[in-house]
Amino acid sequence: MPIFKHEELEDDILHDLIEEINELYEASEQTLIELELTPKDNELQRALFRSVHTIKGDLGLVAFTPMINVLQHLEDLLDLLRKGQIDYTSNMSDLVLLLMDKVKVFVESCVKSGQAEYDSELNDAVIEIILAIDSTNQPRHEGLLAKAVNLIEPSRQLHQEDAPAQNIVNLARSGIPKNLSSEQEVDLLFFRELMKPIEKRAGYAEGRGDRIAKLAFYINALNDKPIDQAQLAVACYVHDFGISFMPAEVVNKETALTSLEQNLLRSHVYKSARLLENLSLWDEARKMVMQHHELVDGSGYPMGLKNEDICDGAKLLAILDKYDGLINPKEQQRKSKKDAVITINKEYKGKLSGHWLRLFNLGMTRLLKD
Repeated sequence: MPIFKHEELEDDILHDLIEEINELYEASEQTLIELELTPKDNELQRALFRSVHTIKGDLGLVAFTPMINVLQHLEDLLDLLRKGQIDYTSNMSDLVLLLMDKVKVFVESCVKSGQAEYDSELNDAVIEIILAIDSTNQPRHEGLLAKAVNLIEPSRQLHQEDAPAQNIVNLARSGIPKNLSSEQEVDLLFFRELMKPIEKRAGYAEGRGDRIAKLAFYINALNDKPIDQAQLAVACYVHDFGISFMPAEVVNKETALTSLEQNLLRSHVYKSARLLENLSLWDEARKMVMQHHELVDGSGYPMGLKNEDICDGAKLLAILDKYDGLINPKEQQRKSKKDAVITINKEYKGKLSGHWLRLFNLGMTRLLKD
């Protein structure tokens, strides 16, 4: 691969450059999480465009030329998005972040050693794909973007290269975080697939795990991500695994449960946690699963833990589990997202974590502002 050597620059300039790129990367990551939840939000679309435009401009100011052309074409793609000429698609998230990763690595290498390798052939191939996307071929966009993503990071290609685009697992559309180890990614994809028939058997709306995980990442990010994203993702997917071992007539019962049936249903947390029992990689996720029905006043189950003894992941999952149950109910009337937020605040005041409930309210206020 060709090597780029930059001209002598003052340390302060290089330091400011890498600092701004890191800030813009983090801002873009947050924007993309919000776009996954509200893909037609033009304010978010414009914010993403501005971040890429600013990074491209910064590289131009210091003459870090090799990455400018591919960023220009990414900017052009996002310009079509913000003008409403194309729709946001899930694979855009992966493409934006992967290209920003490339830029970060390139700049960090330049700052550290005065030079950096870059793959001009890869950049040209990605540009060619981006150029094929326009307002007249929307049905092809996901496939084209998936192709670009797999060129940049071949490990994302879980099927043969000539497989149809719809068969490529899309991590952006799922609740699976990026930058995982290969072992973590394999486990998470397994847990996600495992839960699909369980969600169906339990009568949940399809994609429950994905919905809860994506919203969990968003709210966790509002608090600077104190909860490990990978552990949180596993907990979001497997916390209801034990439901599959419950009698269908109990799980789907429309009338009030007897005391015996209620205790039986509550035992699902033990069965869910046992799925992770021998997987030391997911010890923290197992704790979240075990505690996600605990309430801060001690009235939850299975152990009646109080606030300080419940982990943050379980506190957040408790809120989102209840929220998704209200907007995607099994039997009772579906609540609007706004009404679901109001219901949770009213009915669970003093029972759910005040700290995480405030962050949930903040996040939902932003997401529901339109």
